[in-house]
Amino acid sequence: MPPHWSDINVILSKEFIIPSNKDIGAKIQQQNADQRCTYLCGNSLGPLTKRSKALLQEELDVWGTQAVQGHFAHPYGREWMNIADTVTPLLAELVGASEKEVACMGTLTANLHLMMSTFYKPTAQRFKILCESRAFPSDQYAFASQARLHGLDPNEAIIEMCPREGEFTLRESDIMDLIAKEGPSISLVIFSGVQYYTGQLFPMKSITTAAKAQGCVCGWDLAHAIGNVPMALHDWEVDFAVWCSYKYLNSGPGGIGGLFVHRKWENSLLPRYAGWWGHDPATRFAMPPRFSAIPGAQGFQQSNPSVLATVSLLGSLQIFKEVGMMGTLRKRSLRLTSELEMRLIKSKFYVPINEVSVQLQGNVDGKDDTAQQGQPGFTIITPRDPESRGSQLSLLFLPPGSNVMERVFNSLSAMGVVGDERRPDVIRLTPAPLYNTLGDCDRAASCLEEAFKGLTKANCEIGSLGA
Repeated sequence: MPPHWSDINVILSKEFIIPSNKDIGAKIQQQNADQRCTYLCGNSLGPLTKRSKALLQEELDVWGTQAVQGHFAHPYGREWMNIADTVTPLLAELVGASEKEVACMGTLTANLHLMMSTFYKPTAQRFKILCESRAFPSDQYAFASQARLHGLDPNEAIIEMCPREGEFTLRESDIMDLIAKEGPSISLVIFSGVQYYTGQLFPMKSITTAAKAQGCVCGWDLAHAIGNVPMALHDWEVDFAVWCSYKYLNSGPGGIGGLFVHRKWENSLLPRYAGWWGHDPATRFAMPPRFSAIPGAQGFQQSNPSVLATVSLLGSLQIFKEVGMMGTLRKRSLRLTSELEMRLIKSKFYVPINEVSVQLQGNVDGKDDTAQQGQPGFTIITPRDPESRGSQLSLLFLPPGSNVMERVFNSLSAMGVVGDERRPDVIRLTPAPLYNTLGDCDRAASCLEEAFKGLTKANCEIGSLGA
């Protein structure tokens, strides 16, 4: 049995293979070189699990000993013909759906195009796409290309909703007001469940309800939400959703994606881009000339899924199930992220977000240049309300546009702390409940403090040389 979720001093699952300080090239004392690094980058790529590694080796062995027969006869009961069936129930549980509403397939952006080709049906009066500004670039490219596909100018068809001036995240009331105002002209409302840059958890239920009330289709990009926060897509009446699996689901780089289609569409929408893996499995290998779609989301499948990518995901999902799925993980996540936040805001280099907003606004207005000439510091642009974020905290480094972020990031890496940088000024740190502990939060905060002390010392030395 794994430790109780509430003991954040102990790793919840020992199934994860975390790189050592030596592995990542940290420049630390030799006696600590073989210790695991402080890995806070699961929002970008989850670590390998021992379970996934073992399953992958099993499939390689089956490939070597059974070859093509592995599709129909498998020594471990995972016939390749039905390999997606091993993960579909677990994915459905994570997103709050029935198995028929979920398909393990493809990759995120390819799935997004499939869903938009089905659900985005602009008319002369209702043609707009509403999304958050600074959505992940691949989403932006998909939205714009889909608009152009319908002969529309993306500048006119896409509404990118920005935070209020001096703020970094969107207010729920502003989203509701904009949907109410523009609703009759909006064809599709599509936000990220968790915003990749700021870490904001959008109120998915409320946005979906508001969109549906205006007659809009509502979809979600769940790349940073699945495996991070609890969801109930079916009950919320979400029309469709897409996701990847290599972040919080730990399936490995470029891992297989997934999609959700609400059951209400089962009998009224057919895949526009059919493929043989979406055909009724009872007759699939009879190779009939006419397509007969599997009812529900799985009818959107095109090609047979990668067995290796699927079992890599399976290894991680089995661990999710063993520890209690998202109810347990969300409770632990809330504690870990709050503990990290508490340690960060105690830093003497921390600047409250409201002060940063005033500084930046002053600089934009030309009233002063504090934001450009101030001392090195940081703020947290992720919402303070735990219910409005996942496990990620996004740190904005000051002064903006300087090289503070890059220098701090390099120092953290040298001390064995792995986060990820988003240029020009943000580092994301994410304590994942499956494999991070309070000790990781302590170390990240103390290393950040050391990085700033080294930075200010270096600045002082440069200043004295120029005096």
